Amino acid sequence: MAGFSLKLKTKTGQQHIVSNLDQNTTVRNLKDKISELTKIPAEVLHVVLGFPPFKPLDLTREDELLAAIGITNGDTLIVDEKQLSEEERRQKAAQKRVEEDEKLAKELAAQSEGNGGILLKQVVPSDNSCLFTSIGFVLTGKVDPEKSQDMRQIIASTVNADKQEYNEGILGRPNDEYCAWILQPESWGGAIEVSILSAYHGIEFDVVDITNAIINRFGEDKNYGIRAFLLFDGIHYDPLYLESTSGEPPQTMFPIEDNNVYMQAEQLAKEAKSSRQFTDVNRFTLRCIDCDCLLKGQVEAQQHAKRTGHVNFGEV
Repeated sequence: MAGFSLKLKTKTGQQHIVSNLDQNTTVRNLKDKISELTKIPAEVLHVVLGFPPFKPLDLTREDELLAAIGITNGDTLIVDEKQLSEEERRQKAAQKRVEEDEKLAKELAAQSEGNGGILLKQVVPSDNSCLFTSIGFVLTGKVDPEKSQDMRQIIASTVNADKQEYNEGILGRPNDEYCAWILQPESWGGAIEVSILSAYHGIEFDVVDITNAIINRFGEDKNYGIRAFLLFDGIHYDPLYLESTSGEPPQTMFPIEDNNVYMQAEQLAKEAKSSRQFTDVNRFTLRCIDCDCLLKGQVEAQQHAKRTGHVNFGEV
């Protein structure tokens, strides 16, 4: 099989010539060339030999030579994009996020090497969306409360798509009711929401709970390569970032292997608890958004919700 070429046709009528092929060309090489010419991602290519009876080509045999899958000089290939099921699309998207996270983890590891610094708190607004604003900060490095609604939508879509996993026992209310509730700007986020956003972004979120001086690791069992830290004082979340001592930009995401920053987070939790930099959930004041009633502590809020059906509260 000396040098030869192939003809490509797409469903849209485009035609291309693939040249500079030889006996050493692999299926992987061909897929890359077809993808470059047609702009169809290599992983969703569907290719058949172009004369009846049409023969679908097995493009999964990437390391084999073209002759092994029946391609010869002058063949015409008809190229299309394979239609994926919704589950396959989710798997592809998840795999892409994993690959991007692995790349980012390597970059962060290189950035962290020899980069000393101190872990600091970035204050975000106390507007009932502090969790979402904090997560937005560790992802982008910016305090942007307007992005909170996008995260609420991600959570609602995730919960709505799996009513068996996210049942009333887990959510504390019917699935549809929860989805409507979390979309409201006055609804607070907590452990369920952190867990969902951790899985969505493929990042371990470590919540530094200064009321108990512990760190709750969301996504710990998923073996993500990256972590970010959130500070929780009982009712409010703030993001943490590393202020470099060597002039590097502030860092909000860290390789899992970076034990130094994790130890700083542990120490921060202990110091904050000892100086009582937290909110006693049994004493803070809440306002019922539905009826404007003032309530003291978590217990009164729960009793009020049970008695009236009101579930929207804001901090005073």
